[in-house]
Amino acid sequence: MLRITSPIFCALLFAAPLAPVTAAATAPLTADQLALVVNDDDPSSVAVAELYRQAHDVPERNIVHVNIPGSPRRLTAAQFQAVKARIDTQLPAAVEAVLMVWTAPYAVECNGITAAFTLGFDALQCIKPCGPGTASPYFDRPADQPRNPAGGRLSMLLPTQSVAVAKAVIARGATRNFQLPNATAYFLVTGDKARSTRAQNFPPSGRLAQKNLNVRTLFADSLDDKHDVMIYQTGLVKVNNLESLTFLPGALADHLTSTGGDLLSNAQMSILRWLEAGATASYGTVAEPCNYWQKFPSGKVLLRHYVSGETAIESYWKSVAWPSQGLIIGDPLAAPYRR
Repeated sequence: MLRITSPIFCALLFAAPLAPVTAAATAPLTADQLALVVNDDDPSSVAVAELYRQAHDVPERNIVHVNIPGSPRRLTAAQFQAVKARIDTQLPAAVEAVLMVWTAPYAVECNGITAAFTLGFDALQCIKPCGPGTASPYFDRPADQPRNPAGGRLSMLLPTQSVAVAKAVIARGATRNFQLPNATAYFLVTGDKARSTRAQNFPPSGRLAQKNLNVRTLFADSLDDKHDVMIYQTGLVKVNNLESLTFLPGALADHLTSTGGDLLSNAQMSILRWLEAGATASYGTVAEPCNYWQKFPSGKVLLRHYVSGETAIESYWKSVAWPSQGLIIGDPLAAPYRR
């Protein structure tokens, strides 16, 4: 395997943007600012939400209840608006982010449900799914600016198809007393050229000594027998050898492919597989986006925000330029580099 190294890229990545967040920065998201949305028609949703509330000390006043009979995979725009209105009427003013606790629904027509909740339903993207997306006001947003421009709220989905997996994800996301291990962020440029379009946004290989983190950008189709994984980004329909890896608490992992965010489809590898393998959060698209790199997390941007101490939900939201078709899943409060 070859490592990509570039003095220019190294200067861009390891200069000031990776410095610790200053005192003037917006404080990272806390449990007091997070709402849990529970589908009372889904017993797994109810059970996992309570597990999450206890693990992260989410205030009971931040628990929101909705009813979505049958847990459909996709909602129409009208159905979603009704659900969102029900959520909005119950949210305390201090809430800045929302975690929907269920597996389905995970899409609103061609939009990811997290994108539709945070940015509003993007009907134009559904007219031309393979066209350019709408620019996100969150993309690479500096930490010293308000978290939610225009009053929106960040959102994420915690899948509950397996209560055991959800419980493990919650445990991995509780990184408040986490001691920084020797970890590595892996960025793979694969032989699948169509799915390697974001390689231009991968960081160079190097080391962040103050974070005890190695960065490795490699030419390879998969990792095998690695036990220090904090970030893993790649581009393939299916990623092999996941069972041979050890993901550290708070690990982020995703693969650029068309429908990884179509959680319950067998057409391509679902991003649920990342959580099952040990990752704490992931991202994928719910409908054919074509391979615009802007519709997927930028490696350099994701790494920069995460190692600066921001949470998983903040880092993923800030790493995607055109997120309408995207879905973010996992534990939003994971923040292994918060100090």
